[in-house]
Amino acid sequence: MSADRLSGMTQAQRDRLAFVELRLRFMGEIRRQDLVTRFDIQAAAATRDIAQYKDLAPGNTEYDTKGKVYVRAEWFRPLFDFPVERVLTWLSQGYGDGEPARWKGIVATEGTSLPGRVDLELLSTLTRAIHRGAAVKISYRALSSGLTTREIVPFALADSGLRWHLRAFDRRSGEFRDFVLGRFDDASVLPGEVADHETPAQDIQWNRITELELVPHPANVQHPDTIEAEYGMEGGVLKVRTRAAMAGYLLRRWNVDCTDDHNLKGGEYHLWLRNRQALYGVTNLVLAPGYGEGSKDW
Repeated sequence: MSADRLSGMTQAQRDRLAFVELRLRFMGEIRRQDLVTRFDIQAAAATRDIAQYKDLAPGNTEYDTKGKVYVRAEWFRPLFDFPVERVLTWLSQGYGDGEPARWKGIVATEGTSLPGRVDLELLSTLTRAIHRGAAVKISYRALSSGLTTREIVPFALADSGLRWHLRAFDRRSGEFRDFVLGRFDDASVLPGEVADHETPAQDIQWNRITELELVPHPANVQHPDTIEAEYGMEGGVLKVRTRAAMAGYLLRRWNVDCTDDHNLKGGEYHLWLRNRQALYGVTNLVLAPGYGEGSKDW
């Protein structure tokens, strides 16, 4: 019945209803002002949209009179079927809010990626915890310890270029760590406040910004001007600012030679990091190609 009623609406109406659901499902709440700001509509129109969504999915939302906000109900059941990639794009980049309509590109495109197992309902638990600043009890599969139960305090999603991670404080180790989204088996939001040392402000690796200077590889690239043009380098160098917590992922993804004497051989190494000192104190450098080879004490 709901699908039939949706098909009779305009695309603009369906987009607004899909936005309502995305906010409810992954943020745990929706306000009229969210619709007003996103779609540049009047408050009365936003009220009608929320009422229409409640009519289509009556068990999905409740009104919090104290907070004057519509919140996700306990027995929430999604009305729209969003693919994982679309949800992650919306969460990370803030566009593509609308209904998951069948869309075809303007030109032929293709990609190469391994399928990742991300459960959207589990993801919604994690994103709602981030939005609320709450801790989460999780079942997680680690390479070193297998399936374990632990408590974490998540605060951000991170795209390594190959897969998605969750950045969080891990109460078991007492450290801020990255958790691969595809390795979660279960998650539930915990009551209570989080401690000051568990908040994002205390994550030194996340808050530190480092500038990497990437240049054409001196040994592997015969025509450096080709690499300079490909990456839009200025003066023969590409300067990239990144969080210290993300530096290792970036260097691995781009196959950047991080040895001090650019000695990695192979056609995949087109770039060399000329300012290795910028990596001093960065903790995830096991991912950086060649960083541990011939390294010096800084």
